[in-house]
Amino acid sequence: MSLVNTPVKPFKTTAFKQGKFIEVSEADLAGKWSVFFFYPADFTFVCPTELGDLADHHADFAKLGVEIYSVSTDTHFTHKAWHDSSETIGKVQYAMLGDANGSITNNFEVMRAGQGLADRGTFIVDPNGIIQAVEVTAEGIGRDASELLRKIKAAQYVASHPGEVCPAKWQEGEATLAPSLDLVGKI
Repeated sequence: MSLVNTPVKPFKTTAFKQGKFIEVSEADLAGKWSVFFFYPADFTFVCPTELGDLADHHADFAKLGVEIYSVSTDTHFTHKAWHDSSETIGKVQYAMLGDANGSITNNFEVMRAGQGLADRGTFIVDPNGIIQAVEVTAEGIGRDASELLRKIKAAQYVASHPGEVCPAKWQEGEATLAPSLDLVGKI
């Protein structure tokens, strides 16, 4: 079953963010767009390139009012150690959620059976805590923050313009579609 159009399940965890440990729960999502960015493990190979890419685009996400939550089954202590020892991860300003017991990873259905590691899962969550987009990739396939930004802009546009949809490769400012009987077979 897809998680699209379902609410984020309750959770509470400790995260590392901007030099501090903070508590994060589903209540923190209220009224804001959010991205949950699951990855297998700290101190690995593809993962730091992805988190670094998100860090490089952090200001763009902030302009859209989007909070980023990276999540792995490591602890918040491990996140701090990685942040302090890696130039790439040292750029991260968003919350790095610890999920040592796997509850959040399981809630989002991206836990690898028998491994205790998350798949590469990306979830766009609307201000009501409802999942609007899901992407899961295989271990060796890194994600692209600029494509994620495009998807968020499309999700935000559709949310604020009922009756309109964004076609393939839609970019902000381009034409949208208004589905209707008259449009059937005309595209």
